[in-house]
Amino acid sequence: MPVEFLGIAATHDGSETTARSGAAFDKEYTLRLARAHEEHGWDRVLFAYGSGSPDPAQAAAFVASRLDRLQILLAHRPNVSYPTFAAKTFATLDQISDGRLAVHFITGGNDHEQGREGDTLTKDERYARTREYIRLVKKIWTTREPFDHEGDHYRFHDFVSDVFPVQQPRPKVSFGGSSPAAYAAGGAEADIYCLWGEPLEKTAEQIEHVKAAARAAGRTDVPRIQVAFRPIIAPTEELAWEKAHRTVGAIRQRREDGLVRHHRRGAPDASAPQNTGSQRLIAIAEAGERYDRALWTPTAAATGGAGNSNALVGTPETVAQALLDYYDLGVDILSARGYDLLGDAIDFGRYVIPIVREEVARRDAERATRGTQTLAAVGE
Repeated sequence: MPVEFLGIAATHDGSETTARSGAAFDKEYTLRLARAHEEHGWDRVLFAYGSGSPDPAQAAAFVASRLDRLQILLAHRPNVSYPTFAAKTFATLDQISDGRLAVHFITGGNDHEQGREGDTLTKDERYARTREYIRLVKKIWTTREPFDHEGDHYRFHDFVSDVFPVQQPRPKVSFGGSSPAAYAAGGAEADIYCLWGEPLEKTAEQIEHVKAAARAAGRTDVPRIQVAFRPIIAPTEELAWEKAHRTVGAIRQRREDGLVRHHRRGAPDASAPQNTGSQRLIAIAEAGERYDRALWTPTAAATGGAGNSNALVGTPETVAQALLDYYDLGVDILSARGYDLLGDAIDFGRYVIPIVREEVARRDAERATRGTQTLAAVGE
């Protein structure tokens, strides 16, 4: 099966290790970073969402109107707009990008962060709302006649959109999470299910949970699986590990200096994350620093399990082989984001992506040959 690579479409040059050098929305840097991805073998980039961050939909439209090939994954929280409005926004962006849009729906795993924009629902209520929201967006994308809706979270009457996506029947829907509620929602509704990088054994377990949820929802297909990492690469193993330890030192120093805003600040218990995915990352880090071929957990521990934070450390060849281990589990979308956003996107595109693509092509060719030989043998 083909493999795809997802990068990050940051709107400034800051990261966990480095303060940003300019405004929160730096147009020149945003375009430069996206162009670097397009020119170095990446398939798409994620426009992430944060309560105080620049609007990702407008940033995505800015990039899409200036680049020709790079695909867009737009993060969206259902609490920030009505589904009728959001569906039109997404369809318009798909038109601007000539059919290069996918939408990543974020339920929200932290009450404090959700509350920053007025979302007071409980976690379980948010998942129920997200499922209703996704279903409505899909229906709006594909329905040419006015319809009414009376749901638990949304009610409207006689609505029909006048703008539809380029992609038919609709853009892809992406979803993530590691709790039973997340598996149930994403298994039912997602085209792509997103996981944070964990050891191979635990990733395989999560994939089975997603498949089981899809079957329970009555689906005959299953979502594609995406897994996210923070690659730390260098020409030699020794240099890569030196770089990894410098990276963790920089993360810790910035947090100690109070230079990183914590999503949990002000929450009743600011010492532990509420979302299951982050809890899993912390537990994995507490159990050990190194797993499998190249997975390294101190970066996740240093950030308190904040989002995509487990690293893959080594030479390009080592990191590529580690990614292929996940491919062998059934992961066909590989998400990667370095700490020097621009430089790491270029290096990963130059030195890691070609190795993975070449090996996947070789394996696919061998699989096709075996399939042909099996058919020939059966026919004899």
